[in-house]
Amino acid sequence: MARIPRRTRSTTRLAPRLAVGACACAVALAGCRTPPPIVPVANVPRELKKTSMPDYVIEPPDVIIVDMIAAIPKPPYRVQPLDTLALRATETPPDNPVIGVYPIEIDGSINLGNFYGGVMVAGKTIPEVRAAVEAQLLKFIKKPTVEVTLAQGRGMQQVRGPHLVRGDGSIGLGSYGSVRVVDMTVADAKKAIETHLSTYFQNPEISLDVSGFNSKVYYIISDTGGTGLPMQRVPLTGNETVLDALSTYGGVISVSDTKQIWVARASEGGCCVTLPVDLKAITECGDARTNYQLVAGDRVFVRAYQLTKFSTKMERFLYPIERALGVTLLGVGAVRSIENNNNLNGNNLGTFR
Repeated sequence: MARIPRRTRSTTRLAPRLAVGACACAVALAGCRTPPPIVPVANVPRELKKTSMPDYVIEPPDVIIVDMIAAIPKPPYRVQPLDTLALRATETPPDNPVIGVYPIEIDGSINLGNFYGGVMVAGKTIPEVRAAVEAQLLKFIKKPTVEVTLAQGRGMQQVRGPHLVRGDGSIGLGSYGSVRVVDMTVADAKKAIETHLSTYFQNPEISLDVSGFNSKVYYIISDTGGTGLPMQRVPLTGNETVLDALSTYGGVISVSDTKQIWVARASEGGCCVTLPVDLKAITECGDARTNYQLVAGDRVFVRAYQLTKFSTKMERFLYPIERALGVTLLGVGAVRSIENNNNLNGNNLGTFR
């Protein structure tokens, strides 16, 4: 039995020790130590001590919805296509009445039915429309009397509905121009729109509300241990907590360190304001002290395990070496295969001779 050289045996014994030492160094470099206890921050709104948000300030790209309550055009108003007229005529046959709401067609006429036909009314005032309708009915009945009122103007149709706050801070009102509403509360924006519409209507009155809270958001940032930093932008409605934010994101991922979660609050002057989160206490014990209420601009950060980051760095360091060794081994294997084939061919040739 062949004896193993002394140097080879000592190297064989030393290899396990080196491996254990390398693992210990890796754990130490990865920061494997007990983290300090998470202390709740006092005097900060949280799950059981929430606070009401200040009046909402409109900013791009919010969506506000406007409804016209009162919109009487200033006289003399001339009806236009897409306006709607309310008509009521007397002395008409029971089977062919003229009563109800009649929209003005694109060509400027209203249709009184198959029996009476149509009447051109676009560009006329309300008294002129009444006279035109009576003249048309006079062809079929004696002494008709017609009542005409404006049921809905086309301007009301242009103002009603959702409006996106544009980048310049204004909303469009169709042919009535635009109104700047940025940095205004809902009450201030309502007054601004009504003041603008008073140029076209008598004492206009609208209702206004925010239907798309797009400008007030918070962010969820999840560290993946060196392979990326996924982020999610979530609209803020004013009542969310840290637990709400994480549930929106689908919880924490497998490489997340649940003891390294905090809320980074927006600040100026280089001051870092962070609120540590004890996720285990929140989820397993129902402890709401670190389940903070979020405000606009908050960043909920979830850090990955330090060992995961170390593993990722090692993989990045070793990957090109593994590729180079793989190519080298492939080349050596190819050369040996060619040599073996040449030797085999030579032996076969000698045997043949």
